[in-house]
Amino acid sequence: MMFGRAVGARIVVVVLAALVGVGMASPAMGAEQARIEDQRTEPDQTIDVGVYSPAMDTVTRVRVLRAADPDKPAPTLYLLNGVGGGSDGNWLDRTDVVEFFQDKQVNVVIPFGGAGSYFADWRADDPVLGKPRWTTFLTKELPPVIDAAFGGTGANAIAGLSMAGTSVFQLALAAPGLYRAIGSYSGCVRTSDARGQAIVRTVVGSRLGNAANMWGPPTDPEWSANDPYLHAEALRGTDVYISSGTGIPGPYDTIATQSDPLQLIFGATLEAVTNLCTQQLRDRLQSLGIPATVDLRPNGTHSWGYWEQDLHKSWPVFEAALAR
Repeated sequence: MMFGRAVGARIVVVVLAALVGVGMASPAMGAEQARIEDQRTEPDQTIDVGVYSPAMDTVTRVRVLRAADPDKPAPTLYLLNGVGGGSDGNWLDRTDVVEFFQDKQVNVVIPFGGAGSYFADWRADDPVLGKPRWTTFLTKELPPVIDAAFGGTGANAIAGLSMAGTSVFQLALAAPGLYRAIGSYSGCVRTSDARGQAIVRTVVGSRLGNAANMWGPPTDPEWSANDPYLHAEALRGTDVYISSGTGIPGPYDTIATQSDPLQLIFGATLEAVTNLCTQQLRDRLQSLGIPATVDLRPNGTHSWGYWEQDLHKSWPVFEAALAR
């Protein structure tokens, strides 16, 4: 079939327009980028930064502790808060993180938000928790913004406690090579067996979220796909630090150090559970021949005094990995 030159030209134009309309143009065209919306220096000399996330379509607050010499490049350590996302206690108000890192050549970044989300990319929006796309934000959107604004070297480590003690493994598996080291304090990494699913549903439910919006019903393969215990082989080459107490009251569980008596009751039970989880993960890593630093404390509940101690103990692991 023959077409005149003018008709043929029009057909080419229509076809090209159609290809653009169905998404065959370059994905970079018109794609919105993560960016810093605002920032201010706080009295403790940390920097409160608002970062717009296209994935979540919102501005997320992160707190940045600058490296000892801000004029020189520095690696980045990301510290994740627990189930409350920082609203009911966080690294800044419950630990000595500012003082501990003030003489160290590392940028420390503490994201706020993500309560009950496991810092995952949820498959569906949640009526209460909104539009969690934390994996995309933490692994793809935030690191380039931080490196560009604060002189990052591209070397990263990440650590988290309780709920986030699971998330750090999931994030490392979702973004191979992004983190040179991960630290999990009082976390339960196995998520797809019956006990793991019960823990996840309880954690998400404590913030009135529905875990089915994250990984589907209990039989959905997404639960196994997001279980670091099952995919631990992929962690080979990443420095790993895991820790837990036993639930037996320790030095940070006295009247002088613990103002909330209920914390002792609930914290003891929670830490006894995470102790079993941590032993299970230790055995799994050993069976695979994957090196890990494991600190199973003889006592201690699920509370900030021990997580501050864990951060101090794990820093040499992060420091060595970030210097490679």
